[in-house]
Amino acid sequence: MRCWDWLLSGRHPHWDEPSLPEGCQRGGSRWPGCVSRGDSLPREWDILETEEHYKSRWRSIRILYLTMFLSSVGFSIVMLSIWPYLQKIDQTADTRFLGWVIASYSLGQMVASPIFGLWSNYRPRKEPLIVSIFISVAANCLYAYVHIPASHNKYYMLVARGLLGIGAGNVAVVRSYTAGATSLQERTSSMANISMCQALGFILGPVFQTCFAFIGEKGVTWDVIKLRINMYTTPVLLSAFLGILNIILILAILREHRVDDSGRQCKNINFEEASTDEIQVPQGNIDQVAVVAINVLFFVALFVFAVFETIIAPLTMDMYAWTQEQAVLYNGIILAALGVEAVVIFVGVKLLSKKIGERAILLGGLIVVWVGFFILLPWGNQFPRIQWEDLHNNSIPNTTFGEIIIGLWKSPMEDGNERPTGCSIEQAWCLYTPVIHLAQFLTSVVLIGVGYPVCNLMSYTLYSKILGPKPQGVYMGWLTASGSGARILGPVFISQVYAHWGPRWAFSLVCGIVVLTITLLGVVYRRLIALSVRYGRIQE
Repeated sequence: MRCWDWLLSGRHPHWDEPSLPEGCQRGGSRWPGCVSRGDSLPREWDILETEEHYKSRWRSIRILYLTMFLSSVGFSIVMLSIWPYLQKIDQTADTRFLGWVIASYSLGQMVASPIFGLWSNYRPRKEPLIVSIFISVAANCLYAYVHIPASHNKYYMLVARGLLGIGAGNVAVVRSYTAGATSLQERTSSMANISMCQALGFILGPVFQTCFAFIGEKGVTWDVIKLRINMYTTPVLLSAFLGILNIILILAILREHRVDDSGRQCKNINFEEASTDEIQVPQGNIDQVAVVAINVLFFVALFVFAVFETIIAPLTMDMYAWTQEQAVLYNGIILAALGVEAVVIFVGVKLLSKKIGERAILLGGLIVVWVGFFILLPWGNQFPRIQWEDLHNNSIPNTTFGEIIIGLWKSPMEDGNERPTGCSIEQAWCLYTPVIHLAQFLTSVVLIGVGYPVCNLMSYTLYSKILGPKPQGVYMGWLTASGSGARILGPVFISQVYAHWGPRWAFSLVCGIVVLTITLLGVVYRRLIALSVRYGRIQE
C-alpha cells in the first residue's frame, strides 16, 4: 500500500489510532511528512490538518450542536402551556387560533432558512448565527409581555412566535457549516448528532416547561418592569438567557473551517478569495429525484410530530378532564419519559445503521409511526366527560380508567373555582366519539416517540450523503423550509379537523398520509444513496 493511498482513504487518526504505514511518521500535523520512496514531497493542501486545527474545528461543531439544541428547545418549551396561556390572556382565542399561533413559528422559519443559508455561503457564518439568535431572544422577551396590552393579546403572541421562528432559521446555517467542516467519514456521525440535538430539543423542551409548572399561574410580579414570573413566562425567560449565553460562546469559540471529503483543509470560499492551488473535488450531478423525495419524507416526519405535539394538550383535557395545570404537568412527565427513550433510540440507531443501512431504518421508523397513530383511534362504548354543568351522561359509566388514574393525581388543594373540565359541548363529536383510553394514549406516545426520532435522524443523514461535497447552504435551507412547512400545516390541519370532526377522523387521515409516504419510500428506495456511491468512487 502506498503511503498516499492510505492518506487519501479519509481515515481519521482519532478514531482508532491505526499504525502508520512504513515510511510515515507522526508529527505536528495529521501525518505530515508521510512520504514513501519515489513519492514527491507533499504540497501544502495535501496535509490533512494540524492538531490545533482539528481541535478548533470540533469545538466549533460542538458549539453548533448546542445552538441546534437550544433552537429546538425554544420552540417546544412552551408547547404544553401555550394553549392554557393563550386562553388566559385572551378569552376570544380558540383551538383554531392555537393552530395559527403554533404555525407562525414555522412560517417564520420557512421564510428565514433559505435567506440565512444563502447568507452563510458568502459571509462568515457567525453573522447569520448571531443575528438569528438575537431575534430569538427578542421574541422570547415579547412573549413574556403579551399579557400587558388591553386587547388583541392573542395577536401579540402570534407575532412573538413568528419572530422566534425567524430566529430559528439558523438551522440551515448549522447544517451547512457542519457538512462543510467534516470529512465524508465524519459527516454521517456529525449530521446524526445534529439531528439528535434537534429531536432531543423538541422532546425535552416540554420537560423543562414541566419544571416550572409548580410556580403556578399566578406566580409573582416584578412591578418595576411589569414582568409576571409564572409557569407561562419563566420558560421563555430561561430561553432568552440561554440565547444570550449562546451568542457569547459563538463569539468566543466558533471559527470558520472547511475540509474536503478526505479531511484536508480547504479555503473558506464563502468569504475568502479562491486559491489557484485549491484541490478540486470530483462532484457529479446530484440526484434531484432523491433530493425531492427526502424533502417529502422529512416533511411527513415533522408533520406527524407537529400534529402530535399540537393536539396532546387539548386531547388530554378533553378525554380525561384535565385542568390546564394538570395538562402542563402530566404531559410534561410523559414527554420526559420520551426524552429518555429518544436517547436510547439514537444510540441504538447509530449502531444499527452500520448493519442494515439508513434506508431500512427509515422505513421501519415510518411503520412504527403508523402503528402509533392507528392505536390512537377511539373505540369502545365509553365516552368522555362532557364539559357542561347541568349535563350528565348517564347512559355511560361515570368513571373511565383514565379518570381513575387522574383522580390519584389530583391535588387536594384544588377548589371549586376552576373552569369546567371535560370535552366541550361546543364540539359535537364529544357526544358520539368514544373516549381514548389512557392505556391507548400511552402506548401510542411510546411508539410515536420511537418512530419520530428515527425518521428525523435518517432523513438528514441520507440527505447529507445524497448532496455530496458541494456547498449545502441553500439545499439545507430548503430542507429546513420543508420541515417548517410541515410545522405550519400540521398544527393548522389537526386543530381544524379535531375541532370539527374529532380524533377519529384526525388520526385516520394521519394514518393515510403515512401509508402514502411509505409507498413513496418504496418507489425511490434504490436512489437514496450517497453521491460518491452513485458515481462509483466508493462502495456502499
